[in-house]
Amino acid sequence: MPHSTSPRTAPLWLSRSQLAPLPDASTLDWLFDEGSLTRRLTRLSNDGFSVTPLFEGWQTLRADECAALDLAEGSEGWVREVYLRGHGQAWVFARSVAARSALQGDGLHMDELGSRSLGELLFSDKAFTRRAIEVCHYPQQWLPPESSAPELWGRRSRFDRGALSVLVAEIFLPTLWRATRAHPENC
Repeated sequence: MPHSTSPRTAPLWLSRSQLAPLPDASTLDWLFDEGSLTRRLTRLSNDGFSVTPLFEGWQTLRADECAALDLAEGSEGWVREVYLRGHGQAWVFARSVAARSALQGDGLHMDELGSRSLGELLFSDKAFTRRAIEVCHYPQQWLPPESSAPELWGRRSRFDRGALSVLVAEIFLPTLWRATRAHPENC
């Protein structure tokens, strides 16, 4: 079951220039890092990185996702929710979505990724361009119950290739921050 129950109000996704007050420098660095999060987590975990799929399937996209993808509200898309793990610990909850209309016939088989990283695929295909990163305190109701916590930082960005757009949201869990403090040399 996807973790997309709607909160009373959707989060306000902000650019770096709109953030006030700013989070600490380490958090900012992770939130606005333009490189591959998969590669960074692999480095932090000293190659102990893995992906655990939680949900994959077609569903109605949330209103904020439709707006970010320039879709009509209520559009259907492919939803993929996973944990990005270091040494078996869930460090990041990620939710990626793409419109059904754009995926059909595009050749990106999000439904066949399994435990492979979508981020690695997006960063290895030079045809994808990444739009600006936006951040928010991710709604607690949108997280899996075992990771549910208030005020967790999340970020999202849109990757475009022709008519295909994939919106990737990554929510940083407290276990990630503990790992960065324990191994600052790998950050």
